[in-house]
Amino acid sequence: MVGVSDWQVSGQAPAPSPVPVGRPLLSLTLASILDDVHAHSGAVYLLAPGEPVLEMAVMAGLPRAFAAPWERVGLNAPIPVAEALRERRLIWVNGEEEMARRYPRIAVVLPYPFALAALPVATRTTAYGAIFVTWPGAHPPELSDRERDHLTAACDRLALRMERAAEKGRPARREPDLLAPAAEAPAAGTLGTVEAARMVARLPYGLCALDLHGRVSFANAATAELLGVPVSSLLGTQLWSSVPWLNDPVYEDRYRAALLSQQVTSFVALRPPGDWLSFRLYPSTSGLSVRISRARAVSEMRRAGPQQGDDSPRLVTISHILSLASALTEAVGVQDVVQLVADEIAPAVGSQALVVLGTQGGRLHVLGQRGYPDARVVERFDGVPLTAQTPGTQALSSGVPAFFDSRRQLEQIYPSRHMTPDGMNAWAYLPLVASGRPVGTCVLAYAEPHPFPADERAVLTSLSGLIAQALERALLYDAKHQLAHGLQAALLPHSLPSLPGIEAAARYLPATQGMEIGGDFYDLVSTDGRAAAVIGDVQGHNVTAAGLMGQIRTAVRAYTTVGQAPEEVMRSTNRLLIDLGSELFASCLYLRLEPERGRAVMARAGHPPPLLRRPDGRVRVLDLAGGPLLGIDAAATYPTTEVSLAPGSVLALYTDGLIESPGVDIEDALAELGQRLAELGDQPLETLADSLVRHTETAEERPDDVALLLLRARG
Repeated sequence: MVGVSDWQVSGQAPAPSPVPVGRPLLSLTLASILDDVHAHSGAVYLLAPGEPVLEMAVMAGLPRAFAAPWERVGLNAPIPVAEALRERRLIWVNGEEEMARRYPRIAVVLPYPFALAALPVATRTTAYGAIFVTWPGAHPPELSDRERDHLTAACDRLALRMERAAEKGRPARREPDLLAPAAEAPAAGTLGTVEAARMVARLPYGLCALDLHGRVSFANAATAELLGVPVSSLLGTQLWSSVPWLNDPVYEDRYRAALLSQQVTSFVALRPPGDWLSFRLYPSTSGLSVRISRARAVSEMRRAGPQQGDDSPRLVTISHILSLASALTEAVGVQDVVQLVADEIAPAVGSQALVVLGTQGGRLHVLGQRGYPDARVVERFDGVPLTAQTPGTQALSSGVPAFFDSRRQLEQIYPSRHMTPDGMNAWAYLPLVASGRPVGTCVLAYAEPHPFPADERAVLTSLSGLIAQALERALLYDAKHQLAHGLQAALLPHSLPSLPGIEAAARYLPATQGMEIGGDFYDLVSTDGRAAAVIGDVQGHNVTAAGLMGQIRTAVRAYTTVGQAPEEVMRSTNRLLIDLGSELFASCLYLRLEPERGRAVMARAGHPPPLLRRPDGRVRVLDLAGGPLLGIDAAATYPTTEVSLAPGSVLALYTDGLIESPGVDIEDALAELGQRLAELGDQPLETLADSLVRHTETAEERPDDVALLLLRARG
């Protein structure tokens, strides 16, 4: 962290000049700063009382709507003003590419060429707030010593004035914004107002003036004719509000770009049914002058290719970026992210192919690709060490995107490193860095040579930050998903043992919500001539439920092995669950199988009743005696019920996920399950198991996991 002495102009700040009582301290200071360093906009933030939050107190040079997302920001936010106050130092961002790299959240909303400086407003003992000021994108890449001195001295003086004002019980508060400088006197020798209006009226193209809010303050007759709207209907309104076919965020974006960058900006728009008009916006600190003329057909411009100063619109605008950002938040797994980049981002930036690379074990690995018919083309990326000198690894290690307009440019820098040609002729290598950690590289490839102007580089850099965050979440989701399935597979039987006189089949389906892991379990035990089956359901759909399920299953196996009777197995398992101190409960159905005697002895703990299909095809629900759920009452008992199990009979043991679904009565669902068992019960047991879970398996939403264990007595 940089101390106060690092950002003060000298060891002691100059004594502040007195400010008359009642004068707006913040506004005057900000206006003076903008004038001294020739900046065109800025704002002062104040620390909110009792909160680690900065609130915008006054803005100058631009409408407050430009900074609306940052009117109130947390002190720990990745925003220049917050960082300036946290670290007590000047923060300098020299243009849109650096803004996109360091502060992608700002670049996503304001992807325009401008430079920014942010400084703390603080004394040695007290922090009061921060200031930022902006310059057009044409500002030199570094602050001059004069600008740096003026900025730091002004902030020091403001901090001392705020300290004295606070001591007098007059702390600084929010003040009215300063939208435009005072009106300037007409330059000597220029036309008077009347003659100027006459001259403008004679011009064959449209001319109109917009204030800082985009409202029309003047329009000539040609403007009205070209737009098809009377001058009286234009005055005082915003063009994109009063002209229906200009009501598109793309056109408002161009107005914002012109004001913030203070550079001439242009776009073309179609006036229905087939007239293309060209708009050129000439900005100043007080508003914009707009020149409107007829344009060439868009198809003709596209055939000619984009030229410097051309009126062709940018591929990706602010509205498009926000839409892409929203779409990326919906991506779940890694392949979702790859598919979204391929479907949404690559076409928007004109790319014909892409490769998304991840990092593992110090090497790059291909996570997905689109646009390459032959997957072997991208194999050269797989397994490349991060220390190798390739475009992808260099971009990732430096955190700086690499753009290659043509194959010749790439081969000049990497003459022997690019390996197998991929048939493309331009590339953008975007490092994917999330939470300060490199997670991969996104490679966008273009079939033809492709220039990357500064605004497009800034957009791609901003998008790389969004892709990185989505990819980080997706990698974490996939890792959790694999862990969940691995844990579930480890806790359930890998296969069912072969029992004399009994045929068995089982199915397990995880819930489609959460981690896709749950507490449903089943098991078939055969030791020393004893055979037993168990099915149960631990409350919950998480790792805790799955872990407890594993303990219960192990306990049931142990109690069966030592020869306990069914009621004792249930009592012992209940006491174990209570002794473990878990707050979860479990249902369970346990049965000792005695096929040689044609019977089964069952004990039930709050579990759904099993179904028995007799050899003649009739199905009944077994009304078993039982006790409460496991884990509730240490003194609970679990009486048993003996059930006849004739050769050819089928027992269906299941968990409630098989019969419970939203809006369906459980009695009806159980009756439907019995009907299907009656109709299909003569099928091979594996086929029958598939048939009974098919409806649940194909459901889009499965709120609960499902376990099914089928037992058929052999003849």
